[in-house]
Amino acid sequence: MDNQLLIRAYSVGVGDCIYVRIPKARKKGGRVDDFHILIDCGTRAVGDLLKTALDHLKGELPDEGGKKRLDLLLISHEHEDHIKGIDPKWFDAIRIENLWMSVAMDRDHPQAKFAHQLHDMAATAMRNIALRGLALSPELQDIVDRYGIGNDGAVDALRTTLPERNGITPLYVHADLKPAALQPKTLTGATFKVLGPEFDIDATYLGDAGPAILHGFAAATGVLAPKAGGGDVDTPANISASDFQRLRSRMMSSAFAFAEEEGEVVNNTSVMLLIEWRGRRLLFVGDAEWNRAYRDKKKNFAWNTAWKLRKEELGKPIDFLKIGHHGSINSTPWNDKEDGEVTEPSQILDAILPLPGAGARPKAKAVVSTERTTYKVIPRATLLLEIGKRVGNTRIYANELGPDQIADLPNYDAYEQKWLDRPQPVRTDLETRLTGKGFVDVLIEPAGD
Repeated sequence: MDNQLLIRAYSVGVGDCIYVRIPKARKKGGRVDDFHILIDCGTRAVGDLLKTALDHLKGELPDEGGKKRLDLLLISHEHEDHIKGIDPKWFDAIRIENLWMSVAMDRDHPQAKFAHQLHDMAATAMRNIALRGLALSPELQDIVDRYGIGNDGAVDALRTTLPERNGITPLYVHADLKPAALQPKTLTGATFKVLGPEFDIDATYLGDAGPAILHGFAAATGVLAPKAGGGDVDTPANISASDFQRLRSRMMSSAFAFAEEEGEVVNNTSVMLLIEWRGRRLLFVGDAEWNRAYRDKKKNFAWNTAWKLRKEELGKPIDFLKIGHHGSINSTPWNDKEDGEVTEPSQILDAILPLPGAGARPKAKAVVSTERTTYKVIPRATLLLEIGKRVGNTRIYANELGPDQIADLPNYDAYEQKWLDRPQPVRTDLETRLTGKGFVDVLIEPAGD
């Protein structure tokens, strides 16, 4: 393994906690050793999974100055399934040398004014709904949970606590940064490139619809707040109780729709990091989403934007893909209609992970950090099968999982059973059932080896 690059995806449920070790890529004071990266640290499940992952990670990091050295902590975006584990006490024993975050997380960024206002409005609306104690479907509860108070603590730790403790200044990264800014002082033998997000968050990911979205959200959430001391607000005197409840229901539906829209903006401002190492290209995409096509001055999606503006890099095959958004239907570009039509998303997939020729075996690799839950499109089985045709590190899980190992898979009959007998990329949930390790390793050889 001394000459292999390691990607380790910890099994943390629906979330990303990904360790990357680049061999012999750190040089300081004449000494050359490995360069260690942690990409995201979050989950929608209980935090104990992240604590276990971080404790294991500490065993992989080198000792330096009485602490474990982490050369780079990269946070792709600020959803809880990517930052929930950013608890300062869990990082007490780790010295962080570089901290990168999406430029959309910079509260002082002038080109993200509308995006930040939209986020604040969504947080307020969802927290007001949470205070009402309503019984919500799993999908709606998931939206509410994204805006929990705990998320604020993780963001504060990233912006203030961890930088101060480690004597560093966060770098808010975007695709327009010059190469020198993306080259940590100690990094050698590898190159980092950022394909997204673009610097102008509002113009690229909200477009000319930004003011209208904010106005609509404000109108939708005006009657959702509970009383100052708790409990539901009283019915106004000029409206019947039944009409007021119908109004509240409509406003709540609108609030959820706007919160989903804000969630799309956050996903689409994920850091899309390309690592080039010894002839290999590795792409980590956070939860970047795709749409049908890029449209100038409109609300755009991350993959389409990178295809339009960064095609020189995105238009070439890659050797590794961190499958986006836990295998969701909307976060790896493909023809989701599965009708054979050539679309912009299918062109992107063909460019980065081309289908092998007749009789050839794919050489690229991929991993998906996921957990089958009650959420029907994470992971999307048919998408994983499509990626499985294009990568070499696949499993036919039906041949290896025993009945007891799949009996507790939610929605197994509807979303797993039909497809487990065909190759799909390695995935953290099923690999954990097979190996019990709590993580999945992907090894990358230098080109030519």
